[in-house]
Amino acid sequence: MEMTVPFQLANNTPLSLSPDFILPEFKRPILSKVFPSDSIPIIDLNDHEIDEGQGSSPLVSKISQACEEYGFFQIINHGVPKELCQKVLAVVTEFFQLPHEERAQYLTEDHTKQVKVFNYYQKYEGLGKVIMWSETFSHPWHPIEDFTHLLPTNPPQYREVFAEYAREIGALMDRLLSLISQGLGLEKDCLKKKIGERASLYSQANYYPPCPDPELTMGIPAHNDIVALTVLLQSEGVTGLQVIKDEKWVPVDPVPHSFVVNLADQIQVLSNGRYKSVDHRAVTNKWLPRVSLAMFYAPNNDIVIGPIEDLLDEEHPPKYRNYSYKEFMEEFYRQEGKRRRVKEAFELQR
Repeated sequence: MEMTVPFQLANNTPLSLSPDFILPEFKRPILSKVFPSDSIPIIDLNDHEIDEGQGSSPLVSKISQACEEYGFFQIINHGVPKELCQKVLAVVTEFFQLPHEERAQYLTEDHTKQVKVFNYYQKYEGLGKVIMWSETFSHPWHPIEDFTHLLPTNPPQYREVFAEYAREIGALMDRLLSLISQGLGLEKDCLKKKIGERASLYSQANYYPPCPDPELTMGIPAHNDIVALTVLLQSEGVTGLQVIKDEKWVPVDPVPHSFVVNLADQIQVLSNGRYKSVDHRAVTNKWLPRVSLAMFYAPNNDIVIGPIEDLLDEEHPPKYRNYSYKEFMEEFYRQEGKRRRVKEAFELQR
């Protein structure tokens, strides 16, 4: 077997099974206990939506059920061209394959920077910091405004491909937010209005090189997404994403030409807990590198989030207090390095 050269992180550290990357025993993913028996729903967006005034459509019902039971679903026939999805994953992969010195220009621990390369880590009592087996590249996106001047010029086609992808994802996000709003029995544009017309939009590409022993490491630790909605594209033919269902980890195997949609904390709060923002994680594998590209849709700092009034009554009192998104993000950074429980800090005591 040929020896592969270890992946060099942007900070010039080789990924290796040194203590820096090995999880304490009680935190390791027990991959033998992950069964694909019950993965997340696959929803065909071509399922016809019934005209307004005709009652709920089968598509709205399926999405509503997935949001209540799983907080995650995969979508097919979503209208984003397959070639474009392949192109965007290719340029992102090329970015991570650039020499580490070139990626290092974006390396930062300052999360206020718009364009950044960083590594996830967890802090453990008595052990200090364990670095995750991955590298992350994050930057803004927008469906219509120009953001490409912020992006790398290498790979050469990165800017052009990403701008086209952002246009398509913008339209898809609008459609998903409309379907999710209808699933709650609200007006189509309700969630979009609540999250705010000037949403905060950013992308996060994660690169997971092969790992000699996936039982000892983690790609990204268990977490909830803190935004409102995430649309994720993942490499085909390589598994890694897992979500929690009935207290068990289930794999979200990539379905050809699909997206993974996951609800994040702001929609859980807006829906007063009816829709779920659930724990998920990324594990590593021995054989192939894996890439995932998450497009995030979040409120901007000034927006006030809280349970939507139309969803509240005597039987359904508010479960969360109102807060500004800025306050939410301050709480998020306060919990740096720990297993974060951010929305829980805004729960109203019963």
